[in-house]
Parts: sequence; C-alpha cells; structure tokens
Amino acid sequence: MKYPNSLNLLLFLLIPCMAFTCEENNDKSPVLATGYDRHVELQWPKHPHAVQYRILVSSDGESFSERATIEDTLYMDFVNDLGNNLSLHYKVEAFTTGEQAETIGTKEVKTKDFSDEELLEMVSYYTFRYFWEGAEPNSGLARERIHIDGEYPQDDAHIITTGGSGFGLFALLAGIERGWITKDQGRERFERIVDFLAKADRFHGIWPHWLNGETGEVKPFGQKDDGGDLVESAFLMQGLLAVREYYKNEGQIQDKQLASKIDQLWEEMEWDWHTQGGQDVLFWHWSPNYGWDMNFPLLGYDETLITYVLAASSPTHSVSADAYHKGWARDGGIKTQQEPFGYKLELKHNGAEEMGGPLFWAHYSYIGLNPKGLKDKYADYWKHNRNHTLINRAWCVENPEGFKGYGEDLWGLTASYSVNGYSAHKPGSDLGVITPTAALSSYPYTPEESMEVIKNMYYNYGEKVFGRYGFYDAFSPEENWYPQRYLAIDQGPIVAMIENHRSGLGWNLFMAAPEIQEGLKKLGFEFEDKYKASSTGN
Repeated sequence: MKYPNSLNLLLFLLIPCMAFTCEENNDKSPVLATGYDRHVELQWPKHPHAVQYRILVSSDGESFSERATIEDTLYMDFVNDLGNNLSLHYKVEAFTTGEQAETIGTKEVKTKDFSDEELLEMVSYYTFRYFWEGAEPNSGLARERIHIDGEYPQDDAHIITTGGSGFGLFALLAGIERGWITKDQGRERFERIVDFLAKADRFHGIWPHWLNGETGEVKPFGQKDDGGDLVESAFLMQGLLAVREYYKNEGQIQDKQLASKIDQLWEEMEWDWHTQGGQDVLFWHWSPNYGWDMNFPLLGYDETLITYVLAASSPTHSVSADAYHKGWARDGGIKTQQEPFGYKLELKHNGAEEMGGPLFWAHYSYIGLNPKGLKDKYADYWKHNRNHTLINRAWCVENPEGFKGYGEDLWGLTASYSVNGYSAHKPGSDLGVITPTAALSSYPYTPEESMEVIKNMYYNYGEKVFGRYGFYDAFSPEENWYPQRYLAIDQGPIVAMIENHRSGLGWNLFMAAPEIQEGLKKLGFEFEDKYKASSTGN
C-alpha cells in the first residue's frame, strides 16, 4: 500500500540513523525502528484511514504480544521489562474500521548498553527535536510550550518565545555539527527565522517576550508587558550572533546574506533606549501603551547578565560601562560572602542571598558567554556557577523536607512547571519538584554529578519522564506527578550546555564575535586568551 507524502516523512525519520544504529530497511517496510539502551523508537507514515495503531513485539518473529494501542505514528517502547541487549521484532497494525486490523509493516531492531557518551548523545538528540521537529511551522521558531496531551488551556500552541528561541538556535547549530541535519537545512531554517523576526513586531528594535508565530504580532505576556522585552531579546540575539559567526565566512552567497541580515537586526536594537533617558541602569520592559510603567531595573545578580554584555557591545546603540557597574553591580553591592554547604557564593542573588537562586541563573546568560576564564572585579564566573550548582545539589542531597526520590542521583531545582502551576524552585523554596534542565544544563559545571541524574531518570523512571523531545519539563515523585509537557526555555539550555561541554561550540562562536570581545573589555572583564587571538568565526 502507498501512503500520502510517505517519501518526505521517511526522509525525516532517517535522522536518528545518523546518530544511532537503525536496522537496514532491506524489507522495504515503512516502519522505521531505532534501538537505544532501554527503549526502542518506532515511526511509520500515517495510514489514510487509520483510527488507531497497535504495536506488537516478538523475540522470535513468530509469537507476538501487544505493547500498546495509540493514535500517534510514533511510539517509544521502554523495554526494561524485557531485558537489555535485546533483538526484537515489531509489528505495527492499523485499525481502519471496527476491529479489523491491517498490517503496516514489521521491523527487527536491537538494543544495547550505552556508554556515557552515547547516553549524552541520545539526550541531546531527543531534546534538539523540540526545536527542529516541534518548531512553530510558519516562523521556524520555538513554541513557548508543547503539551503531548494536546491540551492548551490558553489556546497558545502557536505562540513562540523569543528567549527560548534564542536558546534553540544553539540547539540547531549543535544539530548541524552532530550530523542530525545538514548545514544547508540549518541555513534554510535560520533564513526563515531571521526573515520572520525582521517583519515581526519590534519596539525600538526590541522584540516582545511572546509573538504569534502565525502573524508576527505581539502576544502580551501581561497587561502592561505588551512591548519590548530587553532580556528575552538579549537571549535571542545571543543565539543570532552565534549563527552569524557560524555562517559569515562560508563560501556561499546565501551564507553571507544570512549573516548580513542578522547584522541588521543587531544594529537596529536600541539598547540605550532602555536606560530611560540615560540612567546608569537598564530597564527590562517598555510598552507602546504604558511606557515605563513596569519600571523594572536590571540589578544583579540573576539571569540577566548577558543583557549588559550585549548592550555594552552594540555597534550602534551601546550603553556606558557605568550602567553595568552602578546599575547591575550596584556600585559593588552585588558582592557577598555567603558560603552555604561549604561552597562560596561571590555574588548576591536577588531574593535568594543565603543559598542562591534557581539554577537557570547559571545557564541563560552562559549559553554563548563562556564562563570559563570569565572574571571581573566582582566574581570568577566559572567558580561562581559551579558553586551555585553544587549548593543546589547539596540542598537536594541533604533533603531537609524529606521529599521522596531526592539524593545524589536526583537533584536540580529551577523555574519550571510545578504541581500547582509554575514556580521558581530553589533551595529554601522547594516544593518537591525536580526539573531535569537544572542538572542537565549544568553539565559543564558538574559532569559526573549531572550524569548520575541522567542515568537515574532514564533507567529508573523511563517513560514517566522521557518522551519524544527528551526529558519532560518537571516531575515529582513525592506527589506522583509526571506531566508530559515541555517548555522551550528549559529544553534549549540542555542541548546548548551539553554541547558546550562536549565541543565548546556555542561558547566558541559567540565569544569569537569581535563586538562581544570589545564589549567585555569595556566592562572590565577578563576572558580566555584563545578568543583574543582571532575572531574569524566558523
């Protein structure tokens, strides 16, 4: 039987075979099977009349037992109950009418024990798919959220997040380097993104927090938050500059045109507008309807350091070093001497001075800005971020609230979905909710400790916490709460920071930008000498 658009679908389904072992498709079966360590992923083209699909498995290819009945055309079969290092035969059937079943195809596949590196590759690949396969189709940008159950109480499946999309750009670059997509495929996606952003609503060159992916119009984040969001735009431009550096010295004219378009967006961003007329501090929001009513100055320390770095580096609308030192650093008031669990915190965390803020503060500004060797008169940022992570871990290991599951192999508190909505989880404000991005995006700081969490979640929690776009946003063994939902701002740093640990890709690209180097010098930062030698890009 032939299926509509089956060729295009199968071309996409071959992507995992670039990274992992797929069985040869000698039998011409439309079913694609990829074996991992403790699960098998099956995909097949949609049957035009199917109501449901049944998945069956056999160890000998003759006697089959049912594994699931689903409506989707992708199934992840966690096979802990069957063992490991398996050779399995799968059959996929389509139910078209009543109880009548039609076989779509069969496939043999093997699982095998993974090394730590293979496990890391698997986690990165699955999470990358959020930004490739799961992107909003018109803009190519990252959806704010993806709910596998299809329930969107705010009817916002088409809303994209500018900051989360910035993180996703690093994920796409990692996908190119890892062979999950080609450089041309990546460029085509980046072209769509950049063209969309050029036409989308901007306010003095600054994008809002949310955009309607279908129209480019602002989607208010709050009543008065309906204009420029300087911080989310900083996260976005951090990614765009890395893309520019990746393509700017390539030979094709399309590559240079892409880099030029990013330059124009960069030069149109009015960072100095967000000083409210020249004050020595940056302000987060400006609204065309409410002006500066939100009046939120960016004072350290939190996740917004990158905003000052970019504002100081702007070739057209830069701010003075005084904004950084007098505003962000509070004339030195940002310094502290807290030492929870024996780990020194050099910087005063807003509202979390004793034990540090949620762990995304150690991630968002450092997706491109390399904390290794990054120092100024206030902190050594590598030591600070590592200690911040170890404090967060130590809290979970000590587990003063006695939450189920917490320990050396299950830790990580940060902002995410929570049992009752959304919460900025952190030591001292702990609801028993583990957010995988906390430990995973901290991988450069704590590789051994973070790997313990990956192994525990994958091997012991399995399908409860791992799905088609990687680990779900958050879960709570204490509350037996395992929602199958994702947020872009949590998925993006996972791919980016794991890749930074493995190859330094995002760090090397962003730090190669000549404006960034000049901006860092202007603010009084030291950074690694290798970036000072040249800024030739990729």
